Amino acid sequence: MTIKALRDQRNAKALEARNLLDPATTKFTKEISAKVDEIYAEIDLLDSQIDRLEKQAKIDGERDRDDTNRETQDRINASLTPDQREHASKYRNAFRSFLIHGERGISQDESLILRTGRPQAAQSGQQGNGAAGGYLVPTGFGAELIEALKSFGGMRDVANVIQTAGGNPFPYPTVDETGQEGEIVAESTPATSQDITFGTIQIGAFKFSSKIFTVPIELLMDQGPGMDVEAYIRKAAATRIARAQNRYFTVGTGTAQPRGIVTAAAAGKVGAAGQTTTVLPDDIIDLIHSVDPAYRGMPNVGFMFHDTTLRALKKIKDNQNRPLWLPGDYSKKEPDTFNAYPYTINQHMPVMAANAKSMIFGDMHEYMIRDILEVTLFRFDDSAFMSKGQIGFLAWARADGNLMTAGAPVAYYQNSAT
Repeated sequence: MTIKALRDQRNAKALEARNLLDPATTKFTKEISAKVDEIYAEIDLLDSQIDRLEKQAKIDGERDRDDTNRETQDRINASLTPDQREHASKYRNAFRSFLIHGERGISQDESLILRTGRPQAAQSGQQGNGAAGGYLVPTGFGAELIEALKSFGGMRDVANVIQTAGGNPFPYPTVDETGQEGEIVAESTPATSQDITFGTIQIGAFKFSSKIFTVPIELLMDQGPGMDVEAYIRKAAATRIARAQNRYFTVGTGTAQPRGIVTAAAAGKVGAAGQTTTVLPDDIIDLIHSVDPAYRGMPNVGFMFHDTTLRALKKIKDNQNRPLWLPGDYSKKEPDTFNAYPYTINQHMPVMAANAKSMIFGDMHEYMIRDILEVTLFRFDDSAFMSKGQIGFLAWARADGNLMTAGAPVAYYQNSAT
């Protein structure tokens, strides 16, 4: 069965459940409650089938990858002068030759091009690092790697992501206007003043490593029309870097690493004694209302939690035995909701346990992720790898993340300590 057919089935089941839960059309009874639970079990089964087929489709083809890569490269080329475009093309070809043949297998002209650097890098006085075994990746390669980072984790789905050419730290201005308001002024009476208090949050660029990963030499030797070695290496690097970044953007301490959104969130609600692995409907309401209405009205407001937490939340019902989780409609691009708000699954969120900050709620777009487009790739073909018939690669990418506001746009629910 196709993904579309399964989605159509899910839409039909979701509509049936929503109709049964609509108090304007249906009187909620024990029989209706049991029917809704049965429909939700069918939706869970359909979701698992859809998820497996989508993963397989991604493995089988990544069908739109080539078109996406060409579009990305076209956008980059459009911003360059003719001379820069020519140099960029030569740089890409030289870089691909370096990936396949290594430092000793490229021509002098290719080596010179790589050492000169990309057009953008040359403008900023930065050059390749061939003497140390690595080079700045072509601009298109770096942009595609960063694009690939979106596929992992959850933070990049909701955060405000910016990209900069260099990695110098810069102060970001912040202001919290939620407590400010105007006044009524009598005739001929001067208005009072209340200056806006600005703050700053520093955002820098931490260095993330893919760790060294290996590629069989056969893969590099047997290059053909159906094999894109750059895409293979980019995917391997992106997967590792993305998972590391998502972890720190979620729970990073802010000391020698990004400050994660959970760490930066304000205290919203702490579960009562005994709630080490549970959350109650009243806790959810308290968590929602711990965030100022000014932020609750933003388009990116919602929940974030681990998938195991979602499993528990799907079982929570209100005082009329109606579930708080409601399936969305694929055809209308309506997301599933919990207590009428959308949610994001993030596998680096803490699971429910004693003292765990297992849920956050608020305007996630106030979290900023800064990517540095200059990505460096190293190639290793020494005896430690060649004795196993492998070539080693290592990518370095720089990024930072922080909650960039002086207010409290995001709050957490914390499970009880005992």
